[in-house]
Amino acid sequence: MPDRSLLPSPATRPTFTVPLALVACLLVAAAQAATAADDHPALCPEHTLSAAFVVVDGVYNSELMAPYDVLQHTRFHTDPWIDVFTVSPDGKPITTFEGLRLTPDYSFDDAPPVDILVVPSAEGSMTTDLDDERLIAWIRRTGDQARFVVSLCDGAFVLARAGLLDGRSATTFPSDYQAFADRFPAVELKINISFVQDGRFLTSQGGARSYDVAMHLVDLLYGEEVTAGVGRGLIIPWPPKRETMPSIVVDHGVRETRER
Repeated sequence: MPDRSLLPSPATRPTFTVPLALVACLLVAAAQAATAADDHPALCPEHTLSAAFVVVDGVYNSELMAPYDVLQHTRFHTDPWIDVFTVSPDGKPITTFEGLRLTPDYSFDDAPPVDILVVPSAEGSMTTDLDDERLIAWIRRTGDQARFVVSLCDGAFVLARAGLLDGRSATTFPSDYQAFADRFPAVELKINISFVQDGRFLTSQGGARSYDVAMHLVDLLYGEEVTAGVGRGLIIPWPPKRETMPSIVVDHGVRETRER
């Protein structure tokens, strides 16, 4: 019989901890292995992701706050999560189209590295913002380096102006389909759908549909269980029925091409 006096006491025995995110991802992977062929494993980031929301005067409340809420709520359902913040060209307070005053967290000059770049629609997204060379240059540079790039509503005009959507599929606000197609013929416009994911670029119709694309991104990153948890907090059923969230996903090394 072994001499138990030589064994470490419970107080001194080494302990091993497993990160919550790793456990969650393993559970998600195990569950998804038994699901239908059109389901896909979560990407399961190993560190907290940073999501920068670009805000300028005239930004629309819905396109800003819907995805902001969804991404921010990941911190209550997974670890690591998504750290969200706002950034403007000069860091000075801005006024949304609906009149809310907002002080950005950062300016273009002092913003931290960005994993997820989010460009909500603004009053000038089809006009003056497209002529703002500093804005377009920062979005082009940051979008080139980001892991994912998301636009809401006419934010797609800004991404296209920066050259980030050339040769890709995208969508925008329904009333502006023709204007987008005329101005950006190098982008394959998709109509009458909630959102398009083309590789790491996600474009949304905007409005209330702005929730859809954000929930889809959370599912892509963390899996269905985490996304359902986010949805419960925001009263958004997840997973969605196919007929309630029409979308197109074109993968370039992220997930296989599919239509939801």
